[in-house]
Amino acid sequence: MQYQIDHTDLTLVLALVRGRSLARAAELLQVDVSTVFRSIRRLEAALGVALFEKSRRGYEPTDTAKALAEQAEQAEQALDAARVALEQGKQVVSGTVRLTCTDAVLSSLLLPALARFMPNYPALALELVTSNDFANLSRRDADVALRLTRQPPEHLVGRRLGSVSYVVCARNDGQDRSDLSRQPWIAPDESMPDHATVLWRMHELPGVTPAYRCSSMHAVAQLARTGLGVAALPDFVLRSQPELQALTSALPGCDTELWLLTRPDCRALRSVQSLFDELGEALMASVARMQSGAG
Repeated sequence: MQYQIDHTDLTLVLALVRGRSLARAAELLQVDVSTVFRSIRRLEAALGVALFEKSRRGYEPTDTAKALAEQAEQAEQALDAARVALEQGKQVVSGTVRLTCTDAVLSSLLLPALARFMPNYPALALELVTSNDFANLSRRDADVALRLTRQPPEHLVGRRLGSVSYVVCARNDGQDRSDLSRQPWIAPDESMPDHATVLWRMHELPGVTPAYRCSSMHAVAQLARTGLGVAALPDFVLRSQPELQALTSALPGCDTELWLLTRPDCRALRSVQSLFDELGEALMASVARMQSGAG
């Protein structure tokens, strides 16, 4: 008869996946080390597969162990949601939602929004992935995406949260930076050759060669904050970084839009819909405040 895995087995595997050592797993399970060792060996024998491989870094989980640990985490979250529901006397939003955005959007817009409403969802878990790639949703690697674009993919559904402009910024340190052609420039690297700010600079300042190139707009902003040079940044980054000052008005041809997007099949999931609604309201309010100069 095929072995029937139970909750105790899942808890054991999850503890060793998290702890990476027998001692740490034993601590998490509140048993002794020998019990963990014997239990893992017994479970591997019953299943007929290896769950862990011993290495210098500790106990490395196999693909089977990773799959079991994922199921154990889902069971753990379901139990947590049930406890919260009993305590609060109502149905709660639970589960895990995977959200992707750029690191600039994450630091300047998303994190402040999450801090305002996520405490109201104790049973909802978020996995945050920073990426510029729409394919994250297309490959089903993510459930929700925040993206700067004027043309979101037709196969996704979403909500336009507001417009975004780009301005040339620098650290507010009193230096004369009126001649942009003589300033050290901080710009996106070859990973973003068609970025609107890159095309604008090449057209308006063809003689400028950036002194610093970065693989993300967040890194560009951080270098500008330190006073290393000037950079074209989204207006929401400028508003969130008091050390920066605008040197120009909105750059022509660089305007874009902030979109909250998901796959059509995700809209039926209560966890995704709740996050989608909360984020939409919070971010629309943030963008509106920034555009009015109040944020």
